[in-house]
Amino acid sequence: MADDALREKTKITYERLVALYGPVPLAPRREPMHELISTMLSHRTTQANEARAFQQMWARFGSWEAIRDAPLGDLIDAIEPSNFPETKAPRIQAALRQIIAERGEASIDFLADLPADEGLAWLMALPGVGIKTASLVLLFCFAKPVLPVDTHVHRVSQRVGLIGPTVGPAPAHAALLALLPADPYVLFNFHVALLKHGQRICIWRSPRCELCPLTAICDWYQEHRAAKSSG
Repeated sequence: MADDALREKTKITYERLVALYGPVPLAPRREPMHELISTMLSHRTTQANEARAFQQMWARFGSWEAIRDAPLGDLIDAIEPSNFPETKAPRIQAALRQIIAERGEASIDFLADLPADEGLAWLMALPGVGIKTASLVLLFCFAKPVLPVDTHVHRVSQRVGLIGPTVGPAPAHAALLALLPADPYVLFNFHVALLKHGQRICIWRSPRCELCPLTAICDWYQEHRAAKSSG
């Protein structure tokens, strides 16, 4: 599909899903360090358990320096509601050590003054921080023109046909970003709308296509459901 046609398809996807779920203002929901560490906790974890893990960790240690210096077993125990705490705890401590060593404080507020590509590179140099986490922090906290692609955004984009069937989540960040305007508000609402759609309608096992406003332009629907519906 030509780039112009893909951009138009992406625009229609954005408009229809934002109309379905409603636009969301782009405003920081959490302090940047909180956003970074919570996003590290969120990998393969529900939002409720991510929040519980962060709350338990903060209640137990009370500062980033104390989390950095905690016995590893104690931190693993504190973030136990998050899946794979034994993997996440040492990465969190390593990231905190690197941030504090480089910046002289437990703060990433300086990222507000960096171009998006430099901010991405700096964050992705931290242990345990990939493109999704880095993009989310930069967009949510600093309104940078980047696009986080989580499992829901990736699945919906792939089914609709905005990205090809072999495009993985990491390369999908650049592929989708190229199809959207470099407007943080649009990028944020694209992320939120596709995330909600993936959670509620375009679910993994058996998508609820009868509720979806995208069936006319959806590659997956045309291949798997359209013939059955017409038959």
